[in-house]
Formats: sequence, C-alpha cells, structure tokens
Amino acid sequence: MDQSLASSTAMPKLNRLLAISLISLISLPLPAAKSAEPYQVTVMSRNLYLGADVGVALELIPNFPTAAQFLWDQVKATDFNKRVSKLAGEAAAEKPDLIGIQEATQWYCKKNLWDEKIVVFDFLKQFIDATKVTSVSFELATANGISAFNPGYSIAAIPYLTKVKDPDIFPAIFNSDTAACGFTIGDAILVRSDVAGSIKQVGNTEYDQIYSIVPTIMKVYRGYTWVDYQVSDSLVRVVSTHLESIWDKNKVPNSAIQARQLVSDLANAKMPLIVLGDFNADYRDPRSIDAPNPGLQPVVSEACPISGASECNAYQTMLDAGFLNASPDAKDPKFFSWGAGALLDGPDTDRAAVAKSYGNQYGFTDRLDYIFTKNVYANSSSKMIGNIYPDGSSIWDCGNKKCFASDHAGVVATIELPRGANIVDPVLPVHARFPFGFWHYVALALVSIIGWRIFLCIRR
Repeated sequence: MDQSLASSTAMPKLNRLLAISLISLISLPLPAAKSAEPYQVTVMSRNLYLGADVGVALELIPNFPTAAQFLWDQVKATDFNKRVSKLAGEAAAEKPDLIGIQEATQWYCKKNLWDEKIVVFDFLKQFIDATKVTSVSFELATANGISAFNPGYSIAAIPYLTKVKDPDIFPAIFNSDTAACGFTIGDAILVRSDVAGSIKQVGNTEYDQIYSIVPTIMKVYRGYTWVDYQVSDSLVRVVSTHLESIWDKNKVPNSAIQARQLVSDLANAKMPLIVLGDFNADYRDPRSIDAPNPGLQPVVSEACPISGASECNAYQTMLDAGFLNASPDAKDPKFFSWGAGALLDGPDTDRAAVAKSYGNQYGFTDRLDYIFTKNVYANSSSKMIGNIYPDGSSIWDCGNKKCFASDHAGVVATIELPRGANIVDPVLPVHARFPFGFWHYVALALVSIIGWRIFLCIRR
C-alpha cells in the first residue's frame, strides 16, 4: 500500500479513538469535595524516668555518699543508652506534633570542688538524637530565642558529699574512678521537625510551692513549660508539667497546691488549651487508710479527710477548673500509668498482685499521667503506650530480663481545634525562683565540710 494513503487512512481512526477516550474521561464521576473539619493536633506525654528511685535514696540521707552511689548504680542498671531507642520508636510510630517530656534528666559529675561539672548523661539530647535516626525526627521547641525547657529538681555535685565510684566510665573522663555526681530533671516540649516553624511563642514558669529536702540548699523546684502552636489559622497553647510527688503526713499534697497555681495561671485563657504531664495524682487520692496503696500515694488525714476531693487532689483540681480529660478513662485500671519497678525489669514486686486484683495485667496500680483540654472543639481519640509487658514494642533486653522503657506509661491524644481560633492570650506569669543569696552559699559550705567529715568517717 502507498505510504501516504496508509497515513491518511490511519489519522481518522486515531482521531476517533482520542475522541472516545475524552468522552469516557468526561463521563467519569468526579470525586466529591471533602468538607473542611476542625484542625487536628496530636500530642504525647512521656516521662523518660530519671533512672533511679530517689525515694529510696532520700531514706539514706544523711549518709550522702551512700545515697549518691545508690542512685548512680541504678542509673547505670536502667541504661538509658539502651532504652532510648525504644522511646524514640514510640514517637516515630505515633507521629505526634508535640511531645511533653518529664524527667528530662542531666547526670553530671566533677572531680574536684573547683572543677566545672561535666555532663555524663543527657537524656533529652539523647532522645532527640535517637529520633533523628528514625523516620520521624523531633527537636526542642524554640521561639524568639527561648527554648521550651524548664530545669527543676536538682542535686548538686558536691565533692566528698555526693562522691561515687565508677571504674567503667570515670577513668576516661576524670582520670580517676571516683567523682562527685548530681542531676537535674526538667520539663520540655519537643516539636516534630517538619512542623517546627509552627511554634510561635515559648515560655517557662515556676511553681511557688517548693519542697525542701534539706532546708536552704536542697530544694525541689517544679514548674512548667509552654508553647503556642499554630495549625493553619488556629493557635493552641500547650503546657507540659510535672507536679511534685513528695507529700507529708497531715498536709495538703504538694501536687494539689501546684495544680491550683496552674489552673489560676490559665484561668482567663481564651485560646484552646492542652495541658499534659505527670500530675502525681490518682483519682482516689488521698487514699483511705484501709485501701491498697502499694505506690505509697497520699492518704486521708485531718488536713485531707475526703478521698478524691479537689482540695487535695491535682487530677480533680483540673476537672473542677473546667478542663476535660482527653486521655483514656482515668478510673479504668487498664489505663493506669505507673507501676514498673525501679530497675524497670518488670512490674514492681509490691504492686503486681494488687494490679492484678484491679484488673491490670501489666502491674500498673496508679494513674498519674494525663492530657487535659479546654476551649477545644473536640477530644477525638487517645491511647496509652509503653504499658505492655513483657512483649510490648517498647520492651528492651536488660541482661537476662525484659525491661520497660520507663517506669511510667505514655499517653497520646488527638484533639480537634476550632477553625479560626487565632486569639493570642497574654504571656503566662513566670513566678521566678528566689535567687541564691549569702546564706545559701554559707549553707553549701557547711554541708561540704560535713560531707568531708562523713567521708573521713566512712574511710575509717
């Protein structure tokens, strides 16, 4: 066949095929347009665990060197270098916009009184670094030169007084197997790296209520850190806190007093609010005298005669102030969040049987961790993480045992924000700490002298 004739014959056929194809495409139904929904933000609350049982160490005081050695040995046993990858894996799996961190701990040491302290373990930095090798990285929330990190409770590294021995780590750092060590724990807010630019404002606040372990020099400071986070044309204020766990008989628990200040600071807020953290309060606190209490939570007294009353319960204080619990049901034992042993190698032996009687099969006896909301559109969903033992995704091998990644379970919630919520509330009050004065330094010098004498007695 002539080539020009074949070409002229093929063109009409090709045109017909193209026309049929276009008609078919036009006749296909178009996908329905999705209606706009209130914007969602997912948050996580995670207590990293400082790595040791401070309560036991406090019972060893005034033998400070023994208390310090006890803490250091437990920190090594609960090896953050090994468990941090599990914590980072949780964050990668849940992909929250923001993570409220409690017990972001630095362990530091110094060889001599005049030396600068050297950070040996930095849990927050290690956690951030660990997220960067996962599919989802996080960073410390920062805006206008302020970072969302509020250091709180600390024990100073005082030569002779807090001296510990570590022949594995110290020789390479201090050219000695001994050093004086201490720690600082704090609250932080991390933001997912791909939305870090959505942090618009950051602040840090102290609680006025301060607990003194040793008057003048050993005070337990607590506070909170907060950020304003933008989701399209809406803003939400997110607060991360860790209320005090230590309580005294026949006194209002420190956590309840601090919760009152928190709700007072937030009382006039018009913005959507998310408040998350470790509140150190179960809905049953203070417990009745005859109730099971393996976690040694506050008990009823003349000062606090009614279990669960807001005057002595931080959880109820939040609810009475109009906040809603956006995390799983606080009264359901399946969602309790505290119960792991101090070495993380399973449920605390004093709690396992009680937890089972409650209906919690993983050893958790108390609910201390929450996510609260106010002025939001809706609390969409929530879950607990890190609470399954011995075969959960957060479990790590610790010698011949299985260990939790933290002594607390974590909490995750997805919250819907109202569209166009662009009001910016005033900056929250700072309540700055009273600065060190002359008598602080005098007391510190006296403690150092006492520590030296204790050290000499122990050597004998």
